[in-house]
Amino acid sequence: MLSALFTALRACAVTLVLTGGLYPLIVTGGAQLLFRHEAQGSLVTDERGQVVGSALIAQGFSLPAYFQPRPSAAGSGYDATASSGSNLGPTSQKLRERVLAGTERLRRENPDAPGPVPAELITTSGSGLDPHLSPEGARWQVARVARARGVAPERILTLVETETEGRTLGVLGEPRVNVLALNLALDRQFGRPELPGPSVGVAPVPTQRASEPLGTPR
Repeated sequence: MLSALFTALRACAVTLVLTGGLYPLIVTGGAQLLFRHEAQGSLVTDERGQVVGSALIAQGFSLPAYFQPRPSAAGSGYDATASSGSNLGPTSQKLRERVLAGTERLRRENPDAPGPVPAELITTSGSGLDPHLSPEGARWQVARVARARGVAPERILTLVETETEGRTLGVLGEPRVNVLALNLALDRQFGRPELPGPSVGVAPVPTQRASEPLGTPR
């Protein structure tokens, strides 16, 4: 009886040390050594060295001088602690109303945009935190961003093409644009836009502080 108990306790202790101590230390240490940037959260800094977000987590942008990401159903929107999709089915009336409202808003804000509104700009991702747009989704917004910044659309379009990432390893996924990286590139090349006054009617989203166009996500 006692022999079996001691054997069980030894097995428990060895398992605890291996899986609860050594394994996490090896994995964490290896990640910090080989993939330090990713292990630290893929944090993104601006030209002043301040952390403004993560390359892996979307945040909202409401100012017309910035590219907007996909809408989010995570918490109250772009909440990294509440990653979630809307879970609304294709026959949902609520989904239909939201899509129609989003389409109307985007059409109003982008009167010079070519063609129909891209589906990705009116539908949320499964996580609610997708940081990327397709190149087409970014190009659709070029006219609005160019007008808000007072520059030629061709210059904004060139920046979109520059910031477009190819397929992973050349074969996985599709070409994509990281919205935060693109907006930071806008600020670097054209400067930060002036914040709109109350009469403009653009309300900052929760992740975009009114005091700075590119705010750190909460």
